[in-house]
Amino acid sequence: MAGQVVVSALAGAGFEIIFGNFLKMVLKVQKNNSQFNPSLERLQKMLEDMAPNIKRIEAFNRELDQPKQLERLQGLMSDGKDLVLKCSKIHKYNCWKRPIYNKKLLKLENDIRDHISIVLQFQGVADIKENVVKQDCTLAAMNSVSSGVKQLSNQFSYGVTQLKDEIVKLGMSLSNGDRVDSSNSTSRLAGVCSPPLLKVDPVGFEIPLSELSIKLLKEETSQHIVLSAPGGCGKTTLATALCQLENVKAKFKSNIFFLNVPKLRNLMVIVKNIFQHKDLQLPDFQSEEDAVNHLESLFKQIGPDPILLVLDDVWPGSESILHKLKFRIDIYKILVTSRYEFPSFGSTYKLETLNHADALTFFQRIALPRDQQSYVPDQQILEEMVKCCRGFPLVISVVGKSLCGKSAAEWRKRLRECYKAASILTEHEVLDCLQSSVEALNDNVVAKECFMDLGSFPEDQRIPATTLIDMWAELYNLDEDDAIANLHELSGRNLIEVLVTRKDANEDDGSYNEHFITQHDLLRELAIRESNSKGIEHRKRVILEINENKIPEWLMEQNDVSIRAKLLSISTDETFSSSWPSMQAPEVEVLLLNFQTGKYSLPEFIERMNKLKVLVLHNYGFVPAEFTNFPLLGSLSNLKRIRLEKVSIPSLFLTSMKWRKLEKMSLVMCNIGQAFNKSTNKISDAFPKLVDLTIDYCNDLEELPTGFCDLVLLRKLSITNCHKLLALPEDMGNLLDLEVLRLNSCIELTELPGTIGGLHKLQILDLSDCLSVTELPEQIGQLHNLRKLYMIECSSCELPSSVTNLFHLKEVIGDEETAMSWKRFKPCLPSLTIRVHKEINLNWLGKNEILRLNSCTELTELLGTIGGLHKLQILDLSDCLSITELPERIVNPLKSTLYKSSTQDIKHIMRLDIVSQERKQEEIQFPGKDFHQPKTAQKPFSS
Repeated sequence: MAGQVVVSALAGAGFEIIFGNFLKMVLKVQKNNSQFNPSLERLQKMLEDMAPNIKRIEAFNRELDQPKQLERLQGLMSDGKDLVLKCSKIHKYNCWKRPIYNKKLLKLENDIRDHISIVLQFQGVADIKENVVKQDCTLAAMNSVSSGVKQLSNQFSYGVTQLKDEIVKLGMSLSNGDRVDSSNSTSRLAGVCSPPLLKVDPVGFEIPLSELSIKLLKEETSQHIVLSAPGGCGKTTLATALCQLENVKAKFKSNIFFLNVPKLRNLMVIVKNIFQHKDLQLPDFQSEEDAVNHLESLFKQIGPDPILLVLDDVWPGSESILHKLKFRIDIYKILVTSRYEFPSFGSTYKLETLNHADALTFFQRIALPRDQQSYVPDQQILEEMVKCCRGFPLVISVVGKSLCGKSAAEWRKRLRECYKAASILTEHEVLDCLQSSVEALNDNVVAKECFMDLGSFPEDQRIPATTLIDMWAELYNLDEDDAIANLHELSGRNLIEVLVTRKDANEDDGSYNEHFITQHDLLRELAIRESNSKGIEHRKRVILEINENKIPEWLMEQNDVSIRAKLLSISTDETFSSSWPSMQAPEVEVLLLNFQTGKYSLPEFIERMNKLKVLVLHNYGFVPAEFTNFPLLGSLSNLKRIRLEKVSIPSLFLTSMKWRKLEKMSLVMCNIGQAFNKSTNKISDAFPKLVDLTIDYCNDLEELPTGFCDLVLLRKLSITNCHKLLALPEDMGNLLDLEVLRLNSCIELTELPGTIGGLHKLQILDLSDCLSVTELPEQIGQLHNLRKLYMIECSSCELPSSVTNLFHLKEVIGDEETAMSWKRFKPCLPSLTIRVHKEINLNWLGKNEILRLNSCTELTELLGTIGGLHKLQILDLSDCLSITELPERIVNPLKSTLYKSSTQDIKHIMRLDIVSQERKQEEIQFPGKDFHQPKTAQKPFSS
């Protein structure tokens, strides 16, 4: 009877009629043919549940002009009507056909349920948006209750998952012949394959998310899916959002591996990252085949839990890698994002560009100012501008950001420029459309040149801001402030993104070691296309990418090629054999060598680069590289700036090489112990004009070389994150011109020499995270020009009474306890501002590597969302007296309780500062992790 009421309520045309006719047929056959009753009853129940939404579904479909979303569903119902009619004609004694048609009815039910869920989810999103203002308070309360229930219900699940991960580690360690030891001091990059966080709230992805989630969650669908679309369509954003769906996370749990696969990566890198993500000791792979075998063994031990491997931004040359990653494992899904289709690999899901309504919504969100004062174009201009963007999210983002807050004339000008790019929709058209945003830089020629220089760096790699500062100082005569201003100009136009990894970094100090630049690969290609628009002999910059030893044809066709560019960038992959072609580059002033091999041979044509002023050697591999011909650098007589990253520095660096004009040197993640520790050669003889020295994350540096303080021209000295540095030279006072001294995170440094008082020009001193420094010398009061002092996490450092003589000290930045220590001197220092550093900021914690909450005595718990801090490596909860247990999800960002690096290929020390000297280990409950009590409060960790 209920079915009859439902049917009579359905009136109208289109989808309603098809639905009504189908339900009538089900009721009729069910009444007259009892042999299919169970299947037909389930089908009837599903259709009756759908009935109240039918009118809204069809109205919603008409409103959004999405006929394709219901075509398949209508077809299923029409076919279903025919199938039910056939069932009515099967005789009750036909035992052969009955099970066949029962299976067909079951498949029909599942197909309809899947497709209706897509439409209803799309509708649900709209309903939420429509009612969000009215229901804000109600939703907040419901979310709070739901979150609490979910957290309680998931605690046991997380514990089991973590225990299984530990069992996998144990199995893999034993299979590799390793002894399992909880005190192992080898650092690992745990969490490197965690899905990234969403940077923006995606628009128009509701249906793709629903369809892809069904493909991932249903076991009978394809195991291998290729998400394909042109550059700038949002493939990475969609894949990221997919990994954040609750049902996807619930199914795959901690077995979601998200890897970016740019052109310069290979299979070995992928396998290594997965092992490091699982916090496993890296086996000594003998070959790619051996690496694949180890990975298959790992995945089989992880099972039978479902596994999702996301390979982002795969290029055609990497198709062989995809096939090697196919394993016969149950519930093992691979999702590939690419501009290209790989039909031999798996099913293809084509991501369409945004429809006009979604594109307009997204554009308005970005382009229209919220201040109610700036110019807002009329609807026609908005519509036309959105049409020019062709539905590409990246184009919409770039164009919208560049127009936000601009005048009416600038809007009309940009619209005319975009009209010129109208053509058949191709990837080149996207570049053409983006071109107008670059051409808008024509009034700032230097900023435009800076943008084009960004194409000189490898794809999908962070670019250190200090490297760009060095380049632009020589190429365009820019100082640090001008260079950073150009970066902010480009960032404001959405052409790049500026990341700051240390939140107390202050641009007022002129320190940019914690600033990095990232760029979308499509914008990088735009920069490269601009650079390559002229003939090789007329280019301002030459960018070479050598993969698998394939030298560009133009370089091989001529003997001793001559280029006139001022910037030369050469990027090579792990297979490069160091066989360099002959080249003449007499005008080059900036040389970038990006490589990935453990051994590297410098190109011999460097010897003839007489005008070279800036040299950047950046190793993107896992271990510091050794050079076979390092002495070649000694021929660079005009070199002024050098940056070496992840390089082994030989002893001849100080003995037989003279850097007569070198003014700035940066050594990052290098092995420098051979050259620096206990050296008897005076560094001042090798670097007579050095004014700026940065040594960062060089973990084998124990002491500075002989004669270090004879570098009397030094103005900036930064020795940071060098965890084995024990002491500074006693004659530090000889550095009379020193203006900036940074020693942050030198955790084993115990004291400052008394001669530091002789640094009368010192203006900035950074002692943050120097955990072992217990007091400042009395001579600190002689730093009469000191203006800013960083003392974050220096609460145990005693201040001498002489600090009252720091009359020019304007600002002290520290934690709460340090601030309290300084407040008693405040009456003697009326110009002093004491600033308490705030580590917690939910807007940027997702990228944070250090989280310190020490001495928050009233803090009672950590939220489970801390599990989303996938880059977190140091967590300090010292003296958080009210915390009695840690959430289960804390094991996500912190894969171990105590590590200290014993290899030079790991950038950060992974540590867990958790219990102070006053608290006992038993007072805190750890979720499934062994804990090691620190011996002292000041030096809680040993190597």
